[in-house]
Amino acid sequence: MLTLFGKPAKYCDGISRRSFLKIGGFAFGSAASLSLADVLRAEQSAGSSSSHKAVINIFLGGGPPHQDMWDIKVDAPREIRGEFDPIKTNVSGIEIGETFPQIASMMDKFVAIRSVIGNDGAHDAFQCYTGWPRNSISSVGGRPSIGAVTGKMFGPRDPGVPPAVALAEKTQHVPWSDPGTPGFLGSAFQAFKPQGEGTSDMCLNGMSLDRLQDRKSLLNGLDLLKRDVDATGMLKGMDAFSEAAFGVLTSSKLVDALDLSKEDPKLRARYGDGKPYKYQYDGAPTCNEHLLIARRLVEIGVRCVTLSFGRWDSHGQNFDLVRDHGSKLDQCVSALVQDLDDRGMLNDVTVAVWGEFGRTPRINPQAGRDHWPQVSCALLAGGGMRTGQVIGSTNRLGEYAKDRPVHVQEVVGTIYRNLGIDPMTVTLKDPTGRPQYLLDKREPITELV
Repeated sequence: MLTLFGKPAKYCDGISRRSFLKIGGFAFGSAASLSLADVLRAEQSAGSSSSHKAVINIFLGGGPPHQDMWDIKVDAPREIRGEFDPIKTNVSGIEIGETFPQIASMMDKFVAIRSVIGNDGAHDAFQCYTGWPRNSISSVGGRPSIGAVTGKMFGPRDPGVPPAVALAEKTQHVPWSDPGTPGFLGSAFQAFKPQGEGTSDMCLNGMSLDRLQDRKSLLNGLDLLKRDVDATGMLKGMDAFSEAAFGVLTSSKLVDALDLSKEDPKLRARYGDGKPYKYQYDGAPTCNEHLLIARRLVEIGVRCVTLSFGRWDSHGQNFDLVRDHGSKLDQCVSALVQDLDDRGMLNDVTVAVWGEFGRTPRINPQAGRDHWPQVSCALLAGGGMRTGQVIGSTNRLGEYAKDRPVHVQEVVGTIYRNLGIDPMTVTLKDPTGRPQYLLDKREPITELV
């Protein structure tokens, strides 16, 4: 929020100048005591970059069933194999689940990882956004997410566009809508999280943009004498940050990116809307349009977009759920990757699709699969990677990684590498002054470099 001091007069709306002029919250999580000007000040101290590498991190909350998606077990017994058949892709020798025909038709633009290990079993997005278990260095604030690290290192690409945006809808199981923690970097590097239809935070606590501009005029007219006598230039600098804060809060770029009515209807139809929302329960909706918004956000300069797609915790009706969620995911992910490619953005934008763990090989009496952190899967695209391949494999029953286990941190390390950050050498200082590596010195996936 912006805070302006002045005479103890009140406006007709009951706002007191002396008691503060508070504008905008930007929804920076629970630690909302920092002003937007503080955020911009912190980002500026991190420097900026003219490059625009970005990531769209699509979290499949609940744990997607690896053996029903990219790793169909045709030789497994009936109680393990499941109901799906494999289909051929446009890459010779690669087959994936029948629910994903559009991805199969453009598999040359994707990488399927069938052997992800290192999941800690927690029912949240923390590892997918940081590479670490949630309790890692919690005494100094915890590990920062990819979006927070990117904001710290590069700052905003555009003064009116935040470096990281989280599109995850609020879920009853709250950890599934985790926007990505800033960890020990502090709340200044939390992601901007739109609410409702994507613009309610831009309403600034009920204050219209017209009224905001009135208060901008007030800011410009306050305390000119103090500015003249400030030999250090501090007040002038504070005005500059306040000006930048106004710029973000009133950014036409950000508002436009969140407004899909400005998008080509034919392209919107290609992504679909993911409705009707089924099997949602306490999780996220299958909101296909979030992927289109993600592309629009990246296009205006956002460096990291996170979102939660569907509710994959299939303890019952697993195969019905995968038919529903899988077909919708197939439509919007294939549309996203093709859209990025058509716009010449795919080499610069990494797309990651994965969840917190896999599902049990054995099908339970409710036709479901339960939690299985022993192995999971991921689908990657873009980022300049060597696509059109499958990495790793599981054993005949899908119980564990048989060939080329890929640690969660290797996936995150690959994302960092694609963003132009070397996870093997870069460190950030925690609040105690101790340098912390971004990851546990694990290299990016060598097959993709």
